[in-house]
Amino acid sequence: MPTPPGHAPRPVIRLAAVGTGLAGVAVVCWAVGMTRWQPLTEPAGPWSERLPGAHTYWARDLRFLALVAVVSGLVLAGGGRRSWALPAVLLGGAALVADVAVDRADPTGPGATVLLVAAGWLAVGITATLGVRRDAQTGVDGPVHRATGADPGNPPGGAGVAAPDSRGGPAARHRSGVAGRDRTMLTGMAVVAAVSALVAVLTRSPTDREPALGPATLVTGLLLLTLTVAGALAAVPGRGRARSAAGCGMAAVGGVGLLLVRLVGPADRLLPAAVLGAVLLVGVTALTRPGPDAVPAWRRYAVLVPVTLAAPLALWYVALLVSAAFPLGASLTALAGNSPVGGGDPDVLPALAGLCAGLGTALLLTRPLPGVTRRPAAPPRCAAGTTASTAGRTGRTGSPPTGSGRRR
Repeated sequence: MPTPPGHAPRPVIRLAAVGTGLAGVAVVCWAVGMTRWQPLTEPAGPWSERLPGAHTYWARDLRFLALVAVVSGLVLAGGGRRSWALPAVLLGGAALVADVAVDRADPTGPGATVLLVAAGWLAVGITATLGVRRDAQTGVDGPVHRATGADPGNPPGGAGVAAPDSRGGPAARHRSGVAGRDRTMLTGMAVVAAVSALVAVLTRSPTDREPALGPATLVTGLLLLTLTVAGALAAVPGRGRARSAAGCGMAAVGGVGLLLVRLVGPADRLLPAAVLGAVLLVGVTALTRPGPDAVPAWRRYAVLVPVTLAAPLALWYVALLVSAAFPLGASLTALAGNSPVGGGDPDVLPALAGLCAGLGTALLLTRPLPGVTRRPAAPPRCAAGTTASTAGRTGRTGSPPTGSGRRR
């Protein structure tokens, strides 16, 4: 049944609701991190024995990861379309500036938490409204034929041939068969969220014995894991129970893996986190691989294992070295009015380094896989089984000829 004009298809509405809801949950994590976790990390006085060292401001890193989750949720809500992704990124930049300003004010207590949650939800709602209005103007979330490039008189699943869009409209941008979605952007978002989840469980403090540290890292990591699985399933080129079951399995394995990584000692977490990251990233790539219009060589997927093991960690360490060389962390600490890191330790930003590592890994994994040979999709068949191209050449439309071609 075709969608009435002016109404969005149900999958588009469902995806927008899920993404916006996850962004709202991320806002709650950010507000709790500001009013509850941040005061636990600030030293009680300016004395030398209480000067903060490396990883003291772990609550700041978890808040930055929560902001990454806010942006990822809005990108998911918009199906990866630019009309949502660009405002979401701008909101993330503005939220980073607001984070420093609010941190300087040192809000505490339930009242401050509620106020920050309300302000964050308002910002998310305004950004989502802008995305919806932009989609309404471009027609991406209108009738299904506007999103898939199909003929207005031909409902989804019909035998008509989709008209090409030479202007680069929705039909040219979304040839994957998923209405109104940018699969590459969704896959990249899932990869960034997966790497950020690993950074969350690797977050530590100088003593690593704060009662709130473990639960805070797990909550943030599970939220980013949920965005990883949701983004991968949204980027799936086809629908099926097998892929839905695979997504649920990846979520279960990821959740257990995050808990196990936190149970390992701080000095030994790197290797299990790298293994968990490889499992998640290979799972995202396998879920979002091309469907029936491609022939994947499964042996080529073995190449992904060393890449997913080494690339995120290598990029993360490089980003950490860059952040240590440039005083970005120290500048943010000073702007927030917190005590500078002493003892010769660098004031690094693992969360922003993880964001850079996630973006670099996404660029690697969203490239075409080696050994995947694409073949053109089979042309649609007419009523009697002849293809559209054959019918055009022979002049037949699927109905039997009125007379025999043989001479009597």
